[in-house]
Amino acid sequence: MPQLNPAPWFLILVFSWLIFLTIIPGKVLSHTTPNEPLAQDAQLLQKTTWTWPWS
Repeated sequence: MPQLNPAPWFLILVFSWLIFLTIIPGKVLSHTTPNEPLAQDAQLLQKTTWTWPWS
């Protein structure tokens, strides 16, 4: 039964994890977001209360 022979499958597993851990993170982390988040001013964070007409 060839499925029980771990030699080719272990080598494929090792090489795939080697690719996943070395090449792909560099490619993914090189992308930047188009709009960087900006810190909001403290004055803009002040909220006004809502006046409900029935209360």
